[in-house]
Amino acid sequence: MFFVDMTFTDVEQITPELTERHRAYLGKQYESGKLMFGGRKVPRSGGILISQHESKEELTEILNADPFIQSGLVTYTITEFVPVMASQAYEHLVA
Repeated sequence: MFFVDMTFTDVEQITPELTERHRAYLGKQYESGKLMFGGRKVPRSGGILISQHESKEELTEILNADPFIQSGLVTYTITEFVPVMASQAYEHLVA
């Protein structure tokens, strides 16, 4: 699994239109089942994604096509992790 930490480089330039394009793009990615969770940080400085893509390279390709990333106004870091504990509702995700 992967944890993606997205950070705005200039939040003042993140427009509603750009945000809508980003959400529409990610919406299509959620349909694959590989993106699992996502949402904005509080305070609004970026966002977080949880993914179960096959590889970091596959995920990187998806992220680099995101309108947020392509705008140059958002950067990201990817951390790969192996879940070893979970609540009962998410036990099926534990390796």
